[in-house]
Amino acid sequence: MALPQNYKALVVSETAEKTFLREIKQRALSELPAGELIVEVRYSSLNYKDALSASGNKGVTRKYPHTPGIDAAGIVVDSTTTSFSVGELVIVTGFDLGMNTAGGFGQYISIPAAWAVKPPQSLSLRDSMAYGTAGLTAALCVLRLGAGGLNKDQGEVLVTGATGGVGSVAVGILAKLGFDVVAATGKTSEEAFLKRLGAKGIISREEANDTSGRPLQKARWAGVVDTVGGNILATALKTAKYGGLVAACGNAMSVDLNVNVFPFILRGVSLLGVDSVEVPMRARNMAWQKLAGEWRLDLGGELVSECSLEELDSKFDQILKGGIRGRVVVDLNK
Repeated sequence: MALPQNYKALVVSETAEKTFLREIKQRALSELPAGELIVEVRYSSLNYKDALSASGNKGVTRKYPHTPGIDAAGIVVDSTTTSFSVGELVIVTGFDLGMNTAGGFGQYISIPAAWAVKPPQSLSLRDSMAYGTAGLTAALCVLRLGAGGLNKDQGEVLVTGATGGVGSVAVGILAKLGFDVVAATGKTSEEAFLKRLGAKGIISREEANDTSGRPLQKARWAGVVDTVGGNILATALKTAKYGGLVAACGNAMSVDLNVNVFPFILRGVSLLGVDSVEVPMRARNMAWQKLAGEWRLDLGGELVSECSLEELDSKFDQILKGGIRGRVVVDLNK
């Protein structure tokens, strides 16, 4: 297959004044890193980490110019491995994609074969990016809770940051599985949206963020999917029921966790860390199979919106401020 010399990409550059400029540019295919697979990207998606990279966060991306995009779904157009053939469809999420390796906000990526997943036949490239890293993370949280023994008869399950990408998918999956889901959100205007996803109850961000200083609170949650970290995660631990399971996967509020040992030694609460970057391929494949099958959500307009590469710029600030609802698919065909 003849490959083009150039391709379109969003490029973030650092200026002499230490500010960061975002442009849609033509890049040379030869600038891509060496890899076993070259993938023509058809769809990507917007994640919080993408916005950090696009804003010059050196904790995410060390060197610029750079093309962000931690998610990509497309077609293999060149392969030097027997693991994948030219013409095969692949999903790529996590690892170093979009962090320090040119990512899915460009029409082509070059990656190690070990980063690629063959999507379930029932999952289109567009729908795989409607889930993206956020949906994969939500599925991994639910898998961890299930492996810990959580079932729908044990009581309510809390989802924090519920209107965000991970939170909204987690609400939908848990509701589909029959759990009594309570969604925590700072957006009272989105209560109807969360209830349509399946949330049985809504609590405010303030209610999910205890500042009393008490070491334990009234026990309520059988399980928790926490997407924000910080004191909201600490509150979730203090309000978990005996034997409660708390899956933690985010740090938008804070990377710090100020909590005592009482939830663990008096109530037997378990804190389950969930990572979607380096997670083993077996768990990835299991999560994608669930998302394509029995956990499949309605990936239509209310949960998922779409934009072109050119329309991405304004959305970075929105997602950093918590202003994006659900998931955003980036269509590189436009």
